[in-house]
Amino acid sequence: MFAALTPLDWKRRAIKYYPKKVAVIDGDKQFTYKEFGQRADKLSAALLKAGIKKGDHVAVMLPNTHYMLESFYGICQIGAVLVPLNYRLNAEDLEYIIKHSDSKMLIVDEEFTSPIEEIGNRLPFDQVIVVSIEGETNSLNGVDFEAFIEQDFEDFTLPKTEIDENQLLTLNYTSGTTSKPKGVMLTHRGNYMNAANFLYHLSVKHDDVYLHTLPMFHANGWGGVWAITAAGATHVCLRKVDPPLILNLFAEHQISLLCGAPTVVNMLVNEPLAKEIKITTNPRMAIAGAPPAAALIAKAQAILGLNMIHVYGLTETSPFILYNEWKNEFDEKSPDEQATIKARQGIELAFNGETKVVNQEDGQEVAWNGKELGEIVTRGNVVMDGYYKDPERTAEAIKDGWFYTGDLAVTYPDGYIEIQDRIKDMIISGGENISSTEIEGVLYKHPDILEAAVIAIPDEKWGEVPKAIIVLHEGKIVTEKEIIDYCRSNMSHFKAPKSIEFVEALPKTATGKLQKFRLRELYWNGPKKVN
Repeated sequence: MFAALTPLDWKRRAIKYYPKKVAVIDGDKQFTYKEFGQRADKLSAALLKAGIKKGDHVAVMLPNTHYMLESFYGICQIGAVLVPLNYRLNAEDLEYIIKHSDSKMLIVDEEFTSPIEEIGNRLPFDQVIVVSIEGETNSLNGVDFEAFIEQDFEDFTLPKTEIDENQLLTLNYTSGTTSKPKGVMLTHRGNYMNAANFLYHLSVKHDDVYLHTLPMFHANGWGGVWAITAAGATHVCLRKVDPPLILNLFAEHQISLLCGAPTVVNMLVNEPLAKEIKITTNPRMAIAGAPPAAALIAKAQAILGLNMIHVYGLTETSPFILYNEWKNEFDEKSPDEQATIKARQGIELAFNGETKVVNQEDGQEVAWNGKELGEIVTRGNVVMDGYYKDPERTAEAIKDGWFYTGDLAVTYPDGYIEIQDRIKDMIISGGENISSTEIEGVLYKHPDILEAAVIAIPDEKWGEVPKAIIVLHEGKIVTEKEIIDYCRSNMSHFKAPKSIEFVEALPKTATGKLQKFRLRELYWNGPKKVN
């Protein structure tokens, strides 16, 4: 009676019970679950006819469109492995990933063909499927996606593929900072368990309308590509993050659930339309990707009426391993106190396994006192199978059965974990640990600050000291001294930044994660100015 755990089975269930329900909304296009299933099956048939078989890898570089959703199901249900590509990477990184992943085909959106054209003659295959976009042109010798799936399959029957739950479902590449990107091997079982956590802890229901603000290429949309289908809910696609469009979609489609990084939330609360539009659905929003400031959570709840749910994880953990469980007793606290609680990463989810904070010296769990600092480690159902073709870095990350996250945190008496910093981002000044996240939390409370990043810079006396790089709201003028004085009046003086630099924008990844390493490089290795 054993049945392999795979999120692909949820497509079967959705078609069985909700065949006429709208499954996907993508601009002016809509597909029922029956239609969505048929398109995914046509893609499967076309892939098989093109020679793609079980175990083969297929690279996909698409934005959040119905084509991307169809690719997740159409590729994976024949036992092939989907390799989602970040379409903001440069040609060199894309070439490395495509080759390293052993991909045998590429499906690419026409808007993002430029870097592929640049490396086309160096790719290890000549099968490129292009999703045509009106007004876009390319020089790739590719096959149009619609023509590819509309071939003559009159005498073709889609074979049933036996799935081993421990086989690869997706191969997700992490952003390279000081080295080449790593291929994270995620299995059918791991994706299933992560999606189960998504379903349960984000309270996904059949009548939910989910907006894909989070790139699907990023950890498979945190599992949303599977979980929304599992519930028979509706996917609303979003080609790119456009704050006015997002706010209008809330009203147009009655959006009830979405996910995103703090930078997306920041964009929404600072969009002028946010003060005019009335959102009545009280949407739930899962926030992760970087520790969100309590002040940002408070703004999102006050201005947009979003019910913020803090989750935490990494690509290597499928990704969820912690979530901020809300208790009734918290309702009695002030809005500021509630936001502070919601800024914590929280507790283990029901289906992922065990997560704890351990002392870096002896490996023992830290005291639950909200003070003792340690590293977050985890083990269980959702941890990756390892880094593809990289046993050395796999061994560095997984030791004695535990995955080491690289995040420093404390555990409070109620068991809630709160990140203090990445190991590489912690500032050690004169022997004192200073959390860059703590300083950023204070800065975000300043009314004139739009975005802030705090890093360590070299100092002859203290070794290193905190420096804040700040983006102000448009039209605002604040001096360096005013910001430093503000911090000193709201935290211990030794923790306050010693210098401030005002910039127009901060460097971020395609998923909105701040790239502090790029800022650090300027002050440790290069010129002392952010461009």
